Amino acid sequence: MRSFERLTSLKDYIPLKRRESGTKNIGLLVDGPNMLRKEFSLNLDLVRQIISEYGDMRVGKVLLNQYASDKLIEAIVNQGFTPVVVAGDTDVYMAVEAMELIYNPNIDVIALMTRDADFLPIINKAKENGKETIVIGAEPGFSAALQNSSDHAIILKAENNKEKHDIREENAY
Repeated sequence: MRSFERLTSLKDYIPLKRRESGTKNIGLLVDGPNMLRKEFSLNLDLVRQIISEYGDMRVGKVLLNQYASDKLIEAIVNQGFTPVVVAGDTDVYMAVEAMELIYNPNIDVIALMTRDADFLPIINKAKENGKETIVIGAEPGFSAALQNSSDHAIILKAENNKEKHDIREENAY
């Protein structure tokens, strides 16, 4: 019985990270071929900072096609994201990953970093299932339908190699 007492007293010595009440768990999926382009010069660290304003990022995956360079994959890993290299079209795989997040009870917010209106059904399905939604995109080509359907739309802008972002709040009706 004495060893059991020692075991239960370990909780006094081991710091346990507890979830703050009200903090939301976020699952972020990045459409790599659509968003990680030289003309946008986007930084995933900035995306992480923006997402932290909404909660804790628990899932962060960057979907890439088979043409992604080793340096890009290494940079994604170094920034704390999970690279997922897909042979073929990344959109289908991203939709499957998004559906897994929608039905994951531990994820409160679905965040998609894309400009593609093809993901509008994902946003709608997430909202039907009680998930909060965030879309992150860049101009030109950021779908207005995607922005207007999500709970939060974030438009990233690169200006003089310094990144800025505009947050456009959309209320769900």
